[in-house]
Amino acid sequence: MTQTITIDPVTRLEGHGKITIQLNAKGEVEDAHFHVTQVRGFERFTEGRPFYEMPSITARICGICPVSHLLASAKACEAIMSVRIPHTAAQLRRMLNLAQMIQSHALSFFHLSSPDLLLGMESDPAQRHIFGVAAARPELGRAGIGLRRFGQHVIELLGTKRIHTGWVIPGGVTEPLSAGKRDQILAMLPEAYANVSLALAAYKQIADRFQQEISVFANFPSNYMGLINEDETIEFSDGALRLIGPKGDIIEDGITAQHFTEVIGEAVENYSYTKFVYYKPLGYPDGSYRVGPLARLNIVKTMGTPKADQELAEFKQLAAGPVESSFFYHHARLVEALYGIEKIEHILADPQILDKHVRATAGVNRLEGAGQIEAPRGTLSHHYKVDENGLITWANLVVATGHNNNAMNKGVLQAAKCYVKDGKFTEGALNRVEAVIRTFDPCLSCSTHAFGQMPLAMTLVSADGEVVDRVIR
Repeated sequence: MTQTITIDPVTRLEGHGKITIQLNAKGEVEDAHFHVTQVRGFERFTEGRPFYEMPSITARICGICPVSHLLASAKACEAIMSVRIPHTAAQLRRMLNLAQMIQSHALSFFHLSSPDLLLGMESDPAQRHIFGVAAARPELGRAGIGLRRFGQHVIELLGTKRIHTGWVIPGGVTEPLSAGKRDQILAMLPEAYANVSLALAAYKQIADRFQQEISVFANFPSNYMGLINEDETIEFSDGALRLIGPKGDIIEDGITAQHFTEVIGEAVENYSYTKFVYYKPLGYPDGSYRVGPLARLNIVKTMGTPKADQELAEFKQLAAGPVESSFFYHHARLVEALYGIEKIEHILADPQILDKHVRATAGVNRLEGAGQIEAPRGTLSHHYKVDENGLITWANLVVATGHNNNAMNKGVLQAAKCYVKDGKFTEGALNRVEAVIRTFDPCLSCSTHAFGQMPLAMTLVSADGEVVDRVIR
């Protein structure tokens, strides 16, 4: 007799999802899946809207990473306009993107994952949250809050609002940076450096305690993809995509936003509303890959800033080739947060950063445009088609959760086989299965829809638990 274990909802992640684990008659794990159960539909209901509204509309997909959608959407719109934005606008946008990356990484590491890391996977669920961390390690609780506050405050200073700012528009930004706001950001940097350094030190002290988790948290050879500059430094706002193989070999380089759909495809499984993204020449699922902090650090040769370069060198000592265990997403996030702080300081030293010319204007010059950036969780692509009046006729969004979807499902199965034995499991064991998903930090609100249909199942169960009827549409 088979048995199904359901974890619904998966806790401490953004959005709604569940995990099902199927056991065979011997109580052994036979299969496991991560289901994204929500559908947003932004790509469909934006049809007919003027293209220049798309950044503000798509930013409403998520309250955690609205900046990511603002920037990817603006880039797609600028491709339609055929304009290059002013240098200062590009630098200000880059700083906005880095600030969001810092606050999002702080949220993921401190608020969502540190309860497992600092309090233990088997700790009391009633205490396994950020308040429990703050009680047990007050200095880390303050560091987490402070680092996230830094990122959000930079976003607010640049865009006047912490969430859903309208500052980023097709062609640039709406207003320049003032000297006063620049000085406020500079004044916050020492505390931000201290907080991320404290987090890195704490993580390194405890990472060795999780050797079993490291071995089964989506720990397998895979491909990796992310933006990279020509000098092989990490990139979040510009550059082109590089795809590497399990041994670090380059599979394809220089994938621009316009070239993206030629080489990247999207598959559908009937248990999830999220697409499964893959590299077309290798097919699905062989062409699946990972994106996000782990992938980016596996791809780049250097961060391009001194403190982060030291941390990257230490990170790369974890493996002879690409670092495979998704447990190390936690480590990679902290390295990227340090880089973000350094890069913001560097951008503020740009002699043109206070320039008033921050916007280029144009109309519809092309009927199609695409834009791509690195969001905190990984590569984000927006692709639009418009009519002669600039109204959206078609839109497609490819988000980090779709890129990572296959790896998350393989990771859930790998962990479930390790921790669920003979049909027996503990709350701590199931928490570890959830924790695999938390390493990826998926944004399920951003996972807008799947091509095709996901069957809707309705089950009628009697009072004694007997299935009376089942309808599948």
